[in-house]
Amino acid sequence: MEEHLLIGLVGLAGLIGLIVIRTPIAYAMILVGGIGTAFLNGPEILISQLKDLAWAQFSVYDLSVVPMFILMGNIATRAGLSQDLFRAANAWFGRMRGGVAMAAIAACAGFGSVCGSSLATASTMGQVALPELKRYKYSGELATGTLAAGGVLGILIPPSIVLVVYAVIVEANIVTMFMAAFIPGVLAVFLFLLTIAIYVRIKPEAGPRGDLITREEFISATLAMVPVLIIFGLVIGGIYFGFFNPTPAAAAGVFLVTAYGVFRRVVNWDGFRGALMETAKTSGMIYLIILGAELLKIFMSRGGVPQAAAELMLNSGLDAYTILVLLLIALIVLGCLMDSLSMILLAIPFFWPVISGLDFGMPEADLKIWFGILALIVVELGLITPPVGMNVFIISALDKDTPMGDTFKGVAPFFGAELVRVAILVAFPSVTLWLPGFLQSL
Repeated sequence: MEEHLLIGLVGLAGLIGLIVIRTPIAYAMILVGGIGTAFLNGPEILISQLKDLAWAQFSVYDLSVVPMFILMGNIATRAGLSQDLFRAANAWFGRMRGGVAMAAIAACAGFGSVCGSSLATASTMGQVALPELKRYKYSGELATGTLAAGGVLGILIPPSIVLVVYAVIVEANIVTMFMAAFIPGVLAVFLFLLTIAIYVRIKPEAGPRGDLITREEFISATLAMVPVLIIFGLVIGGIYFGFFNPTPAAAAGVFLVTAYGVFRRVVNWDGFRGALMETAKTSGMIYLIILGAELLKIFMSRGGVPQAAAELMLNSGLDAYTILVLLLIALIVLGCLMDSLSMILLAIPFFWPVISGLDFGMPEADLKIWFGILALIVVELGLITPPVGMNVFIISALDKDTPMGDTFKGVAPFFGAELVRVAILVAFPSVTLWLPGFLQSL
């Protein structure tokens, strides 16, 4: 057994080495998992597993929601929902100091509710909001930092692709996870708006006020947001109140955003085909990562690495909350090296056995939900922290005039706001668990 554990640890070190030299995470996990399993149990066992491993993974019904939500987000981008959301948010917040940046945060939250991808949210809203922020002479730090941070809202506010994958890994209910994510998501929006308000109070020149608009312009901009509210209400509200399961809800969302785009004459057959192709590419990447993660998990389990890690933590003498904080810090460090989905797939099989063995005074079903939301928030931080910081790279590519270092400075206050949110959710689990309990009691 000790020999198997040593092989597992060597494989883990090899995986980290491959990640550091920028090997694609899916290939790194497949390589380490395949070679490790063959070394431990022989190539015959590996070949036998590969015969049905992909089918066993991809035939899980819950995963069918992933390409549907990706397609909904791709069509929403082409349907112009991002412009409508920013225009409405700017009508409400624009006249405040820092108001255009606040409008960008609100629009990111709204677009995230029909997209489910942080990278897509950052890219799309960056293209929409950055010219306006530049037009009003916002500082490069505040403008790019706001958009990079606003992009992370797409990963938590339902629907969230990473949240679906987490639920599949720990065998949690996807609908309950979506319910639990709502209040923490709204809390993030509030803290980000507060962060901007404090920032422009300290540096008034960084976020000037926007222009006055007429009553007619305000009403027109607000009404343009109604289709997004209807789509969000039917899709997510339908899930919350039990009218849909997630996959039919996602299909309904695809139909609604497509119908809206066709009605506005901004989505044609070429645009729809482009959305399908982009969805196929993204879904293929996600499924390949899932396959690699499963192969790696099999190798690590046979090597006894997760069991040894759980035993080490549980016998460390540390209390449950100290161990939780240490694991969350580890997730932040991992987030500096890889994307959010890969981090969830790689880390949760190691971390969940540790968390499930600790006593937090709540049932295991609630623990899955609470820890999942915490893990997801920490995953968000990886999108705005160096050296990876994918959202920062995306926004920097859109704004060549602002050095990347300034963008990282700009996201620092939002990083602090996220740490405050984590502290609140750790100290008060009911913030996460109240809404699922309330809706399920109706």
